[in-house]
Amino acid sequence: MGGDAMIWAGVGLRAEAGAAAFADALARVGRRPDAMACLDIKATPALMDWAKAEGLPLTHLTEQDIAGEPTLTCSPRIKARFATGSVAEALALASARKGGYRARLIAPRVQSACGMATIALAERTDI
Repeated sequence: MGGDAMIWAGVGLRAEAGAAAFADALARVGRRPDAMACLDIKATPALMDWAKAEGLPLTHLTEQDIAGEPTLTCSPRIKARFATGSVAEALALASARKGGYRARLIAPRVQSACGMATIALAERTDI
């Protein structure tokens, strides 16, 4: 596959997360995505403003969109609440698959130093 694969970032966050937390998590994940996804219930003004400032489209998914999504990491608390092991990983995978694509996780979730944001990356593969 060429270097033009689309990379999606799934963003998990706490309500009080701000631009510094998002930027730190993105730096820790080590690659810049082409687009991002978050849960519709977590689309805070801070996240939307940061995504716009970064020039990254932000897709909103529902809890139903990520329920049952297999992930590499698993938090028992998240599993009980969202029916998936990692919100960020599930978001990355589910958003990358939109439109009938296959997707694979290329970076498991990483957390910002403050613990307020997590980012995971997935890339689209052939249909």
